Amino acid sequence: QVQLVESGGGLVQPGGSLRLSCAASGSIFRIGAMSWYRQAPGKERELVARISSDASTNYADSVKGRFSISRDNAKNTVYLQMDSLKPEDTAVYYCNANLARSALGPFISYWGRGTQVSVSS
Repeated sequence: QVQLVESGGGLVQPGGSLRLSCAASGSIFRIGAMSWYRQAPGKERELVARISSDASTNYADSVKGRFSISRDNAKNTVYLQMDSLKPEDTAVYYCNANLARSALGPFISYWGRGTQVSVSS
């Protein structure tokens, strides 16, 4: 079994910061790209940021310059540092990882259960 567990969400005032973490555990051989998505009420899930296995990154235009994604391969963990938060960043944030469970196994996409981020005064 593989689990992705997010943490670090909460309520913050506009302009504030939060740091999300997502730890992968279980039978894991290799992790490829890791990503953060978010879904606001009544909207589709959207990609926020992605970091590949070689640490190259890409971001949604709406978060460029405010959010930063990083990973610790030794801990199978991905982080999302969120600064200058805005009310429109309010959403459930989901972690996603593409990982292989064996040397010959395919890369499969796994999801966490999500963590709520609320930005409000």
